[in-house]
Amino acid sequence: MTFLLRLAALAALFLGAASAASGQSVVVHKTPWCGCCAAWVEHLEQHGFAVEVRNHENLTPIKAAGDVPGELHSCHTAFVDGYVIEGHVPAADIARLLAERPEARGLAVPGMPAGSPGMESPGHSEAYEVILFDGAERSVFARH
Repeated sequence: MTFLLRLAALAALFLGAASAASGQSVVVHKTPWCGCCAAWVEHLEQHGFAVEVRNHENLTPIKAAGDVPGELHSCHTAFVDGYVIEGHVPAADIARLLAERPEARGLAVPGMPAGSPGMESPGHSEAYEVILFDGAERSVFARH
């Protein structure tokens, strides 16, 4: 019986996270020439997010406005429902963030790890972590 209760709770969490993404508006700031950023936008759209893209030649002021620490920087910065999303964060992790609503500034995937959404390459991927951050505080939100 305990197993069934745990399974039901897990299903409820998953369904809640999926519905959190449904039509949620995400504003993505990227450079106009970045193909992996465009692929990440497609990934979000495929997972039910409504995406608005804003192209910039210089993303430094955007990252500063989002309080993204330098060691967490990646190639694009997004904003969704009060959170900042830095880099190639999977849509499922964003949906989970929105469902759980932890006290944090946002999520980041530093750098551009192969195999992360938008950085897919046949036969080549690496393990990476999604970091939950708030100022100097950091914790691992997910591992992929």
